[in-house]
Amino acid sequence: MSDRLPPLTALRAFDAAARHMSFAKAAEELNVTPAALSFQIKSLEEHLGHPLFHRLNRAVELTEAGRTLATGAAEGFRALTDAWRSTRRLFDASTLTVTAGPAFTAKWLAPRLYEFATSHPDIDLRFMASLRRMDFARDEIDVAIRFGIREEEGLYSLPLSEEWVTPVMTPALAARYPTPEALRSAPLIFDDSISFLKPPVDWALWFRVMSIDFAPTNGPRFSQSDHAVDAALAGVGVTLGRRALVIKDLHEGRLVAPYGVAVNTGAQFRFLCPKGMENRPQITAFREWILAEIDKTRSVSDRMTIVRLEDLE
Repeated sequence: MSDRLPPLTALRAFDAAARHMSFAKAAEELNVTPAALSFQIKSLEEHLGHPLFHRLNRAVELTEAGRTLATGAAEGFRALTDAWRSTRRLFDASTLTVTAGPAFTAKWLAPRLYEFATSHPDIDLRFMASLRRMDFARDEIDVAIRFGIREEEGLYSLPLSEEWVTPVMTPALAARYPTPEALRSAPLIFDDSISFLKPPVDWALWFRVMSIDFAPTNGPRFSQSDHAVDAALAGVGVTLGRRALVIKDLHEGRLVAPYGVAVNTGAQFRFLCPKGMENRPQITAFREWILAEIDKTRSVSDRMTIVRLEDLE
């Protein structure tokens, strides 16, 4: 039997029919008549020498050969679609699609977008705020900004500024709780978004760093960091602010970090894109802009005494 592939149009007709399990719906998807689609599938079966469908009264079912071919055909067309999208994007220097977590998008990217748009009016910037793991080709993503401990293999990966946490609050609350010891009686806000870190980077750890025997558990808990920060901005209480998500508020005085001691999380945000794509004009421009924005608030970190997890062992 020859390994020569049948015509692509016949394979596409089969793939659509196998997905819909209906010749009529497949024909509608491909914008052909049911008779034309049936002819393509019949020619494919003749090329193979075996039937791919059982034709029933009002339905069709895949034969064993059809089930075997359906899996490979679906994967093949997905790969072709991904390759075509990736190739097409090589020549698009005006659109940049970025995915980042909702908290980073809300607290770091969104407040700075005007500056990027002003300095790069030729780039159409699009955001997908999601923690879901994206596929760069399938989802047409150019850049991902992700927080974690391990480096992503097979990608261009640029670590951004080190991430730390420190108690942050409004200036009014800082006046009421002037010392770390005073926080024992303060309303504490819990950010559970980094509870996956080991060891836990939480209130108990921060108090241990300050040599205070206190492991609080009571207080409002948030699964999203930006919600915890918003609560602190509203004066609800004191939260352990994550550097990237509070640094603009600290720099501009809406929040304060009165104790000057932060704990490094051991994790960091990374700028990710497929290898070989990092020098595309719009990706280069976005990366350089992010690094420049980080530099604008570096003085906030410089004023901190940052304790590293390994120093506590």
